[in-house]
Amino acid sequence: MKRSGTCGDGNASGDQSQESSEPATNKAADAIASLVTGGEVPEQYKSAAGSVVHYAMGAATGALYGAIAERKDGVTAWAGLPFGATVWLLADEIAVPAAGLAKGPTSYPPSTHAYALASHLVYGAATESVRRGLRALLR
Repeated sequence: MKRSGTCGDGNASGDQSQESSEPATNKAADAIASLVTGGEVPEQYKSAAGSVVHYAMGAATGALYGAIAERKDGVTAWAGLPFGATVWLLADEIAVPAAGLAKGPTSYPPSTHAYALASHLVYGAATESVRRGLRALLR
């Protein structure tokens, strides 16, 4: 089942047209492929390429969080929840629509935003948990 949301996981409106139902991560993968190769990702690889974009974004954001957490007190407060909420706000609600990869936030029902926020809160908590675990291993 395809998740709905502005983060690139599907289409919350029920519109099944190719343009509006394609996940933002797949659109981003196509944009990257176009810059590198001059063409889009072949159809049979779109889902995998979209997953790579999604996980690469999560890994890069998590690494940035870890680097900042080592240098700035208070960043790790509340077990990473503010980090997850910040990623949701800046990426899901602002950057993805601004880049034209999804419709604007008002195009989605509140339940879609709540689901996306909850998912990002889990991501923030998991990122902080991994950071703490790695930190303990390195001591």
